[in-house]
Amino acid sequence: MTASSVRNTGATFLALLACAAALPAFAEVPPGYTMARQGDAQDFDFLTGAWNTVQRKLKARNVGSRDWEEFPANLCQLPYLDGIANVDELHMPTLNRRGLTLRTFDTQKRQWSIFWVATPAGKFDPNPMVGGFDGGKRGEFYAEDVDNGKPVKVRFIWENLDRDHARWSQAFSYDDKTWETNWTADFTRADPAKLCDAGRPKRS
Repeated sequence: MTASSVRNTGATFLALLACAAALPAFAEVPPGYTMARQGDAQDFDFLTGAWNTVQRKLKARNVGSRDWEEFPANLCQLPYLDGIANVDELHMPTLNRRGLTLRTFDTQKRQWSIFWVATPAGKFDPNPMVGGFDGGKRGEFYAEDVDNGKPVKVRFIWENLDRDHARWSQAFSYDDKTWETNWTADFTRADPAKLCDAGRPKRS
């Protein structure tokens, strides 16, 4: 190799390094995370009506805990705007708490946005969960949030198991590499006439 070729090779290598440095950095994200997932306006039709649920919530997040709190809850959901919006209310009697979910479907982006508000704070989460279902049976929804001062990525998974059963889970990623599931709910269909009053869970 001549001195000239060595100089040319070195110059080419430096140019490649400069190009690589100029490329945009791609942030690492946990498996499956995307804000581009789409769905269909009928994705949540299965949830219309009344449901008995078993809720399981991790007592301490991001510490490797396997200690869960289990409690019952009742849910009633109604569709609005020809199905492109729906509202459900969740009553957690043993905790003396209630929560409300508003879901809206952007017909242009073909994406659902999910907003949650609960007692006693009465504030919507600042960033809605965004996504949709694949084939009407499994839905994934993602957002960025803050948990105890730490930035997290959030994942909801909805599973339409059959006409009378469904499952939901929530997971956080603190390291952009792994997910920790911290809340799950198993749903069994109930009689709206017994469980709901004008689309809201009856108070016992």
